[in-house]
Amino acid sequence: MYAIELENVVRTYQIGDVMTHALDGVSLRFAEGEFTAVVGPSGSGKTTMLQLMGCLDRPNSGVVKVGGQDVTNLNANKRADLRREKIGFIFQFFALVPVLTAYENVELPLLLNGVNSRERKERVDELLNAVGLADRSAHRPDQMSGGEQQRVAIARALAPRPLLVLADEPTANLDTDNGTQAMEIMQRLNSETGTAFIFATHDPRVMVHARRVIELQDGRVVSNGESAQ
Repeated sequence: MYAIELENVVRTYQIGDVMTHALDGVSLRFAEGEFTAVVGPSGSGKTTMLQLMGCLDRPNSGVVKVGGQDVTNLNANKRADLRREKIGFIFQFFALVPVLTAYENVELPLLLNGVNSRERKERVDELLNAVGLADRSAHRPDQMSGGEQQRVAIARALAPRPLLVLADEPTANLDTDNGTQAMEIMQRLNSETGTAFIFATHDPRVMVHARRVIELQDGRVVSNGESAQ
């Protein structure tokens, strides 16, 4: 089974009289457990593709499947349910809830999924240990460095044991050391959990860790994924 499948996907946006093809007939398959970077210049379609794979948007035409399920025409509530159960997100600006501690931020998706308190505690403790932040569990985002906040975001994305994690420029706001550390943590957790990670990125630090690199240009696939290693 594939984690994600895109079949001849088209996504257009119209502003005034101008029609922009953000994605123009994209067909790609991502296996379970992939660790893949999607690269290309600004405007190439990377973020649009992640939004479609994350069920945050729908294509004008074509088919998007998550875990073998056609999600193209799901209504908003069913897309939200699928995101909550199968898809984790990591963002450039971390997107942590500022009034919650690191522990509570990681716990949040488990609360939304109705996981009981004992299982929540076991999972949150496990993940904070995995990202090296067990001693920072009671700290809020404004009490942590950017690197620590991104590690909390990684733990939160993995909390519900998703099929895949989508990361949009996850290292863009991190210095060299913290960016490299974040990639090493995600690479290790990818190997340990089998969760697929798909990155949209300009960052060579991401590309060098990826096992597959896909290149987009003008909304089309120009390279389907040569090994980066």
